[in-house]
Amino acid sequence: MLRKQSKEVDLLILGAGWTSTFLIPQLERGKISHAETTTTGRDGTIPFKFDPDSGDADSYKRLPSAHTILITFPLIGHSQSKNLVGLYRSVHGASNNWIQLGSTEIFNQLPHDWSTDNSPYDKSSTRAIAEDELLELGGCVLNLCGLYGGQRVPRTWLPRLGKSKDDVRKRGAVHFVHGEDVARAVIATHSKFTPSKRWIIADLRVYDWYDLIMSFSAMVDGGAGNQQGQEPKQEFSKWVGELMEEEGIRALPRDMSLLGRKLDSRGFWQYHGVWPSHPRLA
Repeated sequence: MLRKQSKEVDLLILGAGWTSTFLIPQLERGKISHAETTTTGRDGTIPFKFDPDSGDADSYKRLPSAHTILITFPLIGHSQSKNLVGLYRSVHGASNNWIQLGSTEIFNQLPHDWSTDNSPYDKSSTRAIAEDELLELGGCVLNLCGLYGGQRVPRTWLPRLGKSKDDVRKRGAVHFVHGEDVARAVIATHSKFTPSKRWIIADLRVYDWYDLIMSFSAMVDGGAGNQQGQEPKQEFSKWVGELMEEEGIRALPRDMSLLGRKLDSRGFWQYHGVWPSHPRLA
């Protein structure tokens, strides 16, 4: 159960969801004081729900002053970042740093090349618009990819990857990061803040969906709880095998040049001098 918090903390988590299950234990071990919010105030958290259309700062008075504020939920479009930061600072002052958890889906402007932290991205994305606004306010954005760990088990996603061989054919590169490494990235940013900086957070690897699909299909349990029985294992393995024949692929994983968009996630880890504790998808 999460504890009720003091009036001043090192790190305030706005939205105590999946990320907080990895972050809070690391904060406790590092003796970093913290507080968390949820919309309902469950488990001893602070009840708080961001209303993008409200200019009333009253609900921000129940939040503690914090050195770093982590936003785990997406902000959308113009004004939301300014509204959230402005209302909080109207109550607690401007001596605080802001971290937004975002998505690497915005890095789609180089579909056949590598994207780094500084590569072009989709500026028309409503999430990117809000992130850019936070960056203008001196905040930091951690663009995450392929979140897994805890209840998020990638091999169980197999039935959702497609319903036909053509669906599988479209799958190229994919990237992942474990929840524990997301937490480490947040703490590193809290400790050594990088204002107005966007980072790509991944485990330093590029995975081939064909390779993963073949591996996952071998691990899928066709017994109880799998309504499709053995179909996912049989069909997905068959589809990947047929595609390898059709595309002249001798072995998996495929050559990097065939995988489409790829993310170079070295920048963050090099800058902070820390490295993923889960450097490979289990």
